[in-house]
Amino acid sequence: MGSLTQTQRSIIIGTLLGDGYLRIVPGRKNALLEVNHAFSQREYVNWKYEALKSLCKSGPVSRNGNGTRIAYRFTTRQHPELTELKTLFYKNGVKRVPRDVVLNPIMLAVWFMDDGSRCRASDVYLNTQQFAREDQKYCLALLASLGIDASLNRDKEYWRIRIKKDSLPSFFATIQKYIIPSMTYKLNHDPVETCS
Repeated sequence: MGSLTQTQRSIIIGTLLGDGYLRIVPGRKNALLEVNHAFSQREYVNWKYEALKSLCKSGPVSRNGNGTRIAYRFTTRQHPELTELKTLFYKNGVKRVPRDVVLNPIMLAVWFMDDGSRCRASDVYLNTQQFAREDQKYCLALLASLGIDASLNRDKEYWRIRIKKDSLPSFFATIQKYIIPSMTYKLNHDPVETCS
């Protein structure tokens, strides 16, 4: 395995801002990336796998998850650049947002495909509840670097990012060409979604 390409690195960072997870197998030196989504999002998992397959031994597989959920997942092989990213993204075992991340449109599109949602015509969220408030505030600065104005929005006892209405055209223009066909539903307004 050689070095990560810029596209691979962008997809991995977008994945880490979303649902992705880096870990080191006990007794091993380097980290691997785990990509794990619902089986209904298998086309998205396959897209990630195609982009990252030079880092993988085998393709995605389905498995029973919690309850009736069927997961579709793959892991990469261990790689020193993943170890470097793990050092940046995890502190004391908790995922955080590194202060030296420079957000680009591919990262943002993957982040949205992983953890974004749209409900009502003007409500678009990045579900960042997993991150500490200071990390979420830094995410607002990352979005601002791409000309996207956002704020923190309370979601029960947690917070998430809400893209401001005036920035929606800029947000969609930034990510639209990177959204894969099976995930375009996230760009469309679902009138029955509750936004909770």
